[in-house]
Amino acid sequence: MRFKLKGLTVAALTLTLGLTTAACGDSDSGGGENDKNITIGVVSGWAEGEAATALWQRLLTDKGYKVDVKTLDTGPLYAGMSKGDVDLFLDSWLPGTHEDYWKQYGDKLEKVGSWYDSAPLTIAVPNYSPLQSLEDLKGKGGQYDGKIVGIEKSSGLYRVSQEEMLPAYGLKDEFKVTTSSTAAMLTELDKAISAKKDIVVTLWRPHWAYAKYPIRDLKDPKGAMGKPDTIYTVGRKDFGKDQPEVAGWLKKFKMDDKQLGSLEDLMENKYKGKPEQAVDEWLKTNQSYATSLTS
Repeated sequence: MRFKLKGLTVAALTLTLGLTTAACGDSDSGGGENDKNITIGVVSGWAEGEAATALWQRLLTDKGYKVDVKTLDTGPLYAGMSKGDVDLFLDSWLPGTHEDYWKQYGDKLEKVGSWYDSAPLTIAVPNYSPLQSLEDLKGKGGQYDGKIVGIEKSSGLYRVSQEEMLPAYGLKDEFKVTTSSTAAMLTELDKAISAKKDIVVTLWRPHWAYAKYPIRDLKDPKGAMGKPDTIYTVGRKDFGKDQPEVAGWLKKFKMDDKQLGSLEDLMENKYKGKPEQAVDEWLKTNQSYATSLTS
């Protein structure tokens, strides 16, 4: 999400992409129309992107493509696409959340298609919480140890929560948005709910946590979390020209809450760490939908 690349990150990116190229063997990920090698970037812990990526890895593999999935932080992923080292990213939040990355790299990327139309950034609490609105946090920093549990610092969700929401509600002196990882935030949420303790977390929709946990969003009367984004599939420059067949399929790609939620649930809960098995089971009840995408 929004994040200025520091020297360390650039070095890490160089190393990561160097290893990626070496591992792929064929560094020409941006080959011509006959190239059946496609590299998809994914951000760990972003459930909707992991689900969409696992699905398309299967669909493309079934069509004879060799799909290489690379896990990268958001900044390095966009930078990698801009250099042609990554072909696709299925979890680009625009126009708001990834605005800074689009300003930095957008002229070297292309929007292939949009697949989820209304994706808001949220601040969530357990259903038993007395809080109803972000305005209710005022004066309660002590009760919550002065923290709203966040995710990766490189995320636009962190930037919006820390730099826009807190000042808008006069909370900057009482609260800070902590940073760790999406997985760590969800672990804290799980522990708090199990113990019936109060907790406030940064979250977003679509996310499987809304189906698994008794949680709800705090109202945002000032609109400080921004308007809902659209989730896009974004490609490196000329991806559509080099891979017209795949681009055509991706343009048709749309998921509703039921389709996405059921796939996320299988991936995150029943088959954690085994995305192929999750997709296997999901396709048993969604095969006609999946077939329609690549026909």
